[in-house]
Amino acid sequence: MKAIRVGLDLTQEEFAGRFGFSVNTLCRWEQGSRQLEGPTRAYLLAIERAPKAVQKALQAV
Repeated sequence: MKAIRVGLDLTQEEFAGRFGFSVNTLCRWEQGSRQLEGPTRAYLLAIERAPKAVQKALQAV
């Protein structure tokens, strides 16, 4: 999670806002106190591989 966010050069607040996560949840994932589940892992993989496409899709919703 953190590696993807840092790779995109985004703060926790920017990443959370851009991709629809709460900052608190993002912090817990990065600290390891909350586990990532299947759908979230898939979503993060899509963000990592094609962040602009994910943003575009979110704007269309």
